[in-house]
Amino acid sequence: MSAAATKFAKILPYCNLGRMKYDKALTLQESLVQRQLSFSRNTTGDSPDNPLSSPDILLIVEHEPVYTVGIRSNEFTEIDSAVLQAKGADFHRTNRGGLITFHGPGQLVAYPILNLQRYKPSIRWYVCQLEEVLIRTCRHFGVESGRTENTGIWVERGKIAAIGLNCKKYITSHGLALNCDTDLAWFDGIVPCGLPGLGVTSLSRELGRTIGMAQVLPIFLQKFVEVFDLAGVHEVSRDEVSRPMERVLAVER
Repeated sequence: MSAAATKFAKILPYCNLGRMKYDKALTLQESLVQRQLSFSRNTTGDSPDNPLSSPDILLIVEHEPVYTVGIRSNEFTEIDSAVLQAKGADFHRTNRGGLITFHGPGQLVAYPILNLQRYKPSIRWYVCQLEEVLIRTCRHFGVESGRTENTGIWVERGKIAAIGLNCKKYITSHGLALNCDTDLAWFDGIVPCGLPGLGVTSLSRELGRTIGMAQVLPIFLQKFVEVFDLAGVHEVSRDEVSRPMERVLAVER
């Protein structure tokens, strides 16, 4: 990692958005990606003492029930959408990779909005880093998981975490979802990530006791720091996330 990249990456701000509908989180992601692009075009330096001087940020969220499909969304008709919405969940088509998945209560969702040129400009490397964060998080709770030829992180009984990304000019969006104590019945009637015949599981199911998102989040953040070789993370409020973005967009207007 270059000296400039190290300076940017020392402390990563993160924002815990709490429970939020998917469309609101998606709008925030899109705004933060634009902030990254604007920052790259308009800025020649940064202040290492201010963790918000770089637009890199990690969003943490627990969604209201929602089914999302990736860039191959034409495989899902309006009838399919209506059937899923009848279960009581929202339905959204997105620009991430992958097919259909579910997000909802009891699931830790993380959206890193990073400029990979501050780390390593490689999508493959980035995916491997996210996988490693998830593997180490699961291991902390006594669940051994790993990679397979399919996307996501797996245990013997099925997929425990999903990864679906978008990357524009090395600016990342979307991210990962780890099933903590998710109601797995929401996955009934879909083929998660387009992989028929493979199950879905959670930390709670694997351990036979409730492992909630509140328990998992600090460990996840610790493993994120380790794997991405950061000095630490710094929690910021949603207002703090939005204010620098508004200044950049005002300059553009």
